Amino acid sequence: MTRVSLVTGAAHGIGRAIAARLARDGTRVVIADRDEAAGAAAAATIGARFIAADISREPDILAVIASISSIEGRLDTLVCNAGINVKKPISALSLAEWNLVIATNLTSIFLLARAAEALLRAAHGNIVTIASTRAHMSEPNTEAYAASKGGLLALTHALAISLGPEVRVNCVSPGWIHVRGAAPRADEEKFHPAGRVGRAEDVAALVAFLSGPEAGFFTGAEFIVDGGVTKKMIYPD
Repeated sequence: MTRVSLVTGAAHGIGRAIAARLARDGTRVVIADRDEAAGAAAAATIGARFIAADISREPDILAVIASISSIEGRLDTLVCNAGINVKKPISALSLAEWNLVIATNLTSIFLLARAAEALLRAAHGNIVTIASTRAHMSEPNTEAYAASKGGLLALTHALAISLGPEVRVNCVSPGWIHVRGAAPRADEEKFHPAGRVGRAEDVAALVAFLSGPEAGFFTGAEFIVDGGVTKKMIYPD
């Protein structure tokens, strides 16, 4: 039987690359995104099914899982990729903005896992969450984003313990991944111990592995995809 994957936030960037890789590997992919035009276009290109949904809202999450249960009838892989950032000084960051980031980046994963639990258990499936190296290191004015991604690491291993052994849960934390704009400069590439800035396909390849049968002994773990930057000692000039 064909495996089924749900990828949230897959209209653009890393999420789209993940959806494309999973589809290329023979998985039936469902894309959920609030950007209806881009989501529908991505789905058409990839050969996926698109559902318009705002992952920060519980009713939309419940509708997505209900749709998969009704149409596909199973769910093998849940990729929680949707995320936003509001970059502002803490004095200017409103509670509503804080709550929106937390709802989108963290609470949605709890709600998705809870809604999809029965389908995932039945399929002996897996969840891959997409956090960030910002869970370990920060730049100014990113309190909500850092808090959401740090919380996601803890939520990942909590879910792994609660849902195992039927369901595996792992986390991928990307670093600098180039998805839009001008090509990285030579000095930006050289800054990375791997010799280049990351690509969305780097993250997608790891997600494909973690969602597949060869990753059966991996659960509750974080995998950092940053070209070695978080291990690099940096001194001031």
